[in-house]
Amino acid sequence: MRTPHALFVLLSAMVSLVPAGAQEVRIVPRPDAQIAVAPLPIHIGGRAVRLGTAAAPKYQRQWPGSYFETAFDGTAIYLKIGAGDVILHVLVDDRPPVPLVKPGEGLYLLDGLAPGPHRLRVEVVTEGQTGPSSFGGFYPAIGTKPIPLRPRARQIEFIGDSHTVGYGNTSPSRQCTADQIWATTDTSQGIAGLIARRYGADYQVNAISGRGMVRNYGGFAADTLPMAYPFLLFDKAERYSDASWQPQLIVIALGTNDFSTPLKTGEKWPGRDALHADFEASYVRFVGDLRRRNPQARFVLWATDLAGGEIDAEVRKVVDKLRATGERRVDYVPMRGLGMTGCDFHPSTADDRTIADALGRAIDRQPTIWRRAAPRTIP
Repeated sequence: MRTPHALFVLLSAMVSLVPAGAQEVRIVPRPDAQIAVAPLPIHIGGRAVRLGTAAAPKYQRQWPGSYFETAFDGTAIYLKIGAGDVILHVLVDDRPPVPLVKPGEGLYLLDGLAPGPHRLRVEVVTEGQTGPSSFGGFYPAIGTKPIPLRPRARQIEFIGDSHTVGYGNTSPSRQCTADQIWATTDTSQGIAGLIARRYGADYQVNAISGRGMVRNYGGFAADTLPMAYPFLLFDKAERYSDASWQPQLIVIALGTNDFSTPLKTGEKWPGRDALHADFEASYVRFVGDLRRRNPQARFVLWATDLAGGEIDAEVRKVVDKLRATGERRVDYVPMRGLGMTGCDFHPSTADDRTIADALGRAIDRQPTIWRRAAPRTIP
């Protein structure tokens, strides 16, 4: 007997990818299918640990906004979903995404496509701080053949906290349970997804809700974002390194969790002035480390006017200090007048669009960002 949750997952998996009356394209679980062919070539957006073998790969990921892509000629394809609680969006060509909510581990068949070339993308849209999830790749159905993926020259990295993650951005209410926050977080509809689509770029979202530059929300004990940043997964077992990742643009939003709550007894800063000094010095050092690894990049820092303007004032000071050190390829974009109607007074998707538009205007004032891009073929 299936539970109501299992029925919901199964029904989600069988949703059509096209409107009623059009050609029916389905995703259905196929636990009985036997795959005896090599997987299709895959392109991965975001950080991932590659496990398994060439014939049976497994890709483990945890940072938000990860995505997996392939391209093929045919009418059907298999995808192998691994362990881990996620919401996936499956996108074929220009069709709207179909959600798979906590899909069970195993093989799924996507069929009903028209003959010809197709591009398939599987996005992870919700946050998973508690542990990684995995994806097992794409496999051809009978008659399906791989084709090269289109090259992307542009790469953008987003670094931040819950505002960058898209925490509860699709929620109709500010009041949310933990389950509702998870279910209404959609990184693909957030700032990173919007900006990446605007510029046709590959992207990484290296952000964790609740984390700050030097202090986490409410002073809770956990890695700050710069402490977690160097690693592939949040367990810090392996450092991230990928020579092909050379973003022309790095967008950073940190400070909300450092300043949105009062200092508590026992925290290491004796007062707000000491916290400010630590934040400014640490942020400048963090951007300096990023600059050494990304000599080609332009930085865009942004902040809201929350916390009585404290976040905005401190990030402005960081930008001033960076420029004083000789850093010239850095911009600051203040954000004003956001509705903050998402979960727990976070940006909604409408706010995300406002933020993305403001960032886009700043990016468009620097057209040489993209002139440095060299064409790159997706493997």
